[in-house]
Amino acid sequence: MLFNSLIFTLFLPIVFISYWVLPFKYRNYFLLLASYFFYYSYNPWFLLLLIGTSSFDYFCAKKIASSNYKKTFLWLSLISNLGVLFIFKYFVFFYNTGINLFSSQHHLLQNFIIPAGLSFYTFQSISYTIDVYRKKYEPNDSLFEFLLYVSFFPHMVAGPVVRYNSLMPQFKITSYFKNINWAEFAQFTIWGYFKKMVVADNIAYIVDTAFLNISNYSAIELLFVGFLFVIQLYCDLSGYSDIATGISKLFNINLSLNFQRPLLSKSLYEFWQRYHISVTSWFRDYLYVSLGGNRKGNARRLLNVFLVFTLSGFWHGANFTFVLWGVSHGVIYVTELFFIKRFIKIMPFMKWLCLMIILALTFVLFRASNIYEAGLIYAKLFSKSETYFSFKTILERHDKILITAVVFVTLLLFLKELNEEFSLINKHKKFYLFFKPIFFILIIILIFMIGNFNANTFIYFQF
Repeated sequence: MLFNSLIFTLFLPIVFISYWVLPFKYRNYFLLLASYFFYYSYNPWFLLLLIGTSSFDYFCAKKIASSNYKKTFLWLSLISNLGVLFIFKYFVFFYNTGINLFSSQHHLLQNFIIPAGLSFYTFQSISYTIDVYRKKYEPNDSLFEFLLYVSFFPHMVAGPVVRYNSLMPQFKITSYFKNINWAEFAQFTIWGYFKKMVVADNIAYIVDTAFLNISNYSAIELLFVGFLFVIQLYCDLSGYSDIATGISKLFNINLSLNFQRPLLSKSLYEFWQRYHISVTSWFRDYLYVSLGGNRKGNARRLLNVFLVFTLSGFWHGANFTFVLWGVSHGVIYVTELFFIKRFIKIMPFMKWLCLMIILALTFVLFRASNIYEAGLIYAKLFSKSETYFSFKTILERHDKILITAVVFVTLLLFLKELNEEFSLINKHKKFYLFFKPIFFILIIILIFMIGNFNANTFIYFQF
């Protein structure tokens, strides 16, 4: 079930009304059932996988707290979760790679269907067992409370990855209908749907067409398309997070911050402090720290940062393109951290422009279907031609109304984020209170005028 599907417009009101009609002691049970139905709608069999892995982690956490074999049960939890990830996301990749290396066989296995949100809910579950092992929490919750913590439907499929100490206490306090923050629900939800249905899905038309016809596009057009894909990916993922955050407000649940205007960053280091915060902080706390962090000198710190980026690239997908994407960001991040940040001083705008070019170039790997496709694009980007700076193909192949709409809504996106970053309008309280409802009315109009209502899936569902 997608947030932008017709069935969800029926599902959410039914769950919302039922939740608040029920007595408090039954609400969380109902919310768990609703979350399981939400997940069941993707694939009934994968619901069993979700219940099985999260129940096993609950058992392991209990044993970690009470047994003398704490590390054994921690490893059982890690192996079971990572084993499921391997089977569904990476087995085909490694099998096909091995076949290519050691055999001339050409009929390779196709991809398995990846359970929706697999990487996200396993990360959330793993973090709990690790924290119990580190004695950060005592596993005093009931099984159903833990299952709800893992499976709460707004954020389960594509994040944010919420920590136990942030989410679980909210399920245990008595909540009242009168405390619903309707303004925040509306703002997050409307802005999230705008990002997804108006910005991301309209940009997708341009990006998808370009990647299907690479040879017809000039170098500057491909660089522009790379930049558009960065915006598309950001709006697609942050749109999901905004909608999830807004929907959670209906149940008086506050989710953790997942994005903080990353496209206004002026370095890759800053970008990864602002982008997909819940996942980047997970990699920092549970992988980087476990590898030694910065406790063993600069050389080891450099290696740890590089390994985290490489593994996070592989986490995104079983493809060499994702690995190279992670490697490229690791190299640039380390270079910034140990050289550029210390010795090179440039104007803030030039820093931002350089970062946008870096993102456009590197996210080509994220979007490309394979290394060959990425190679074709880079061959054009780094070779001279008479048509290098031509925009002829984009203007001819795409409806000019679509191009105009994409430029307009992207401008709106940046204006809102610039206002949030620098309080351009916010500091003028009377004008801001007058302008804010007008702005959101405009956003609603744009959703219905040029929004894509085809229930397109969210990009990160494949991860």
